[in-house]
Amino acid sequence: MPQHYAEQKGHRGCAIWLTGLSGAGKSTLAIHTEAKLFEAGIHTFVLDGDVLRRSISRDLGFSEKDRAENVRRAADIARLFVEAGIVVIVALISPFEKNRQLARQQFKGETFFEVFVECPLEICMQRDPHGLYAKAKKGEIAEFTGISSPYEQPQQPDLTVHTAEQNVAASVELISEFILKRIQLSQVKAS
Repeated sequence: MPQHYAEQKGHRGCAIWLTGLSGAGKSTLAIHTEAKLFEAGIHTFVLDGDVLRRSISRDLGFSEKDRAENVRRAADIARLFVEAGIVVIVALISPFEKNRQLARQQFKGETFFEVFVECPLEICMQRDPHGLYAKAKKGEIAEFTGISSPYEQPQQPDLTVHTAEQNVAASVELISEFILKRIQLSQVKAS
């Protein structure tokens, strides 16, 4: 990332990649974290998986190949934001470890951080605001992560939040503190 962006904004850019099951709380945490950082004067943006699926990835299905392409596209966009000095929060199921690692490889230096939004499947199914898990269990949705398609938990996430055990505010606080420690200008000059 060019130094002048960091100096202009007062912080460096990075990608915070929230991964977890549908219903784990990724989008909620992304929105609330963005608001908290924005209030602190941090230049932020959220890339939400549902929004991406309705726009740049509307041509993709849910096969393993299509999921890999969806992650690649999201990582490409996120990298552009990071290069412009913005903290981009990506909320994307991204169920396969190899795809998340490929996403990480698109970023230079310490600018990509994987956050595992951990929540047991049973609780995600209870939350299910759109009834997707119920449809998947009935066979109405094919290749649904957690039901008919696997979710590979991160091997070594940079941070884990447990949304079944802590409320939104506590999770947002953990994520925000994690981000703020990594985007300080002193970190930019040292790297």
